[in-house]
Amino acid sequence: MSKPITTLFMLMSVDGKISTGTSDELDVDKDFPKITGVAEGLHQYYEIEQSTDLWSFNTGRVQAKMGVNEKPLPSKTPVSFVLLDNHHLTENGVRYFCARSKQTVVITSNPKHPAFSVKEDNLHIILQEQISLKEALEILNKDYGCDRLTVQSGGTVNGLFLREKLFDFVDIVVAPILIGGKDTSTLIDGQSLESKNELSNLGVLKLIECTALEDSYIRLRYQVIG
Repeated sequence: MSKPITTLFMLMSVDGKISTGTSDELDVDKDFPKITGVAEGLHQYYEIEQSTDLWSFNTGRVQAKMGVNEKPLPSKTPVSFVLLDNHHLTENGVRYFCARSKQTVVITSNPKHPAFSVKEDNLHIILQEQISLKEALEILNKDYGCDRLTVQSGGTVNGLFLREKLFDFVDIVVAPILIGGKDTSTLIDGQSLESKNELSNLGVLKLIECTALEDSYIRLRYQVIG
């Protein structure tokens, strides 16, 4: 299989949460800057983020939650964005990424997705009858020259990457906070394993770097070995 070298890069709490709660009003990007003891070191995550791959994988749901459907068009960056989405992005949301990105690739199984109404030279659409991340990554590598991809999506999609063994590296910044809540999204969500026969679907990791950052933050970098 020819695919990009794929890294999961996320900010999470000590108990593995990537959101501050279950509603769309709650979000670490919005809430962590307001929390004393967490806000002070948060800048380190965003500084590390600036050094990640020039291809970034996101979901329409997460980006809609961050307000891209209402934001004015941004300035161009050298980053190319891959967006997995069926119905969360509007035309403005798609245009936002076309304005921001070197290349914008929308992966969807919705033949009526708003992206089909947007005519931009840097917009590409991968339409799949049924979403296959494996096939999509092969297309990204073969047709668009995506050699390295950073994944910053939600726990459910992260779970799909895990079960299909599509992660090569995991790069986590741990914030000094406990969030809790059994329904709060974690680093890896999705369907739980139900039998010992499925244990081969686990992701076994080898630690390649552990860095104590300022203000009680930690960065953990792993290679996926199984």
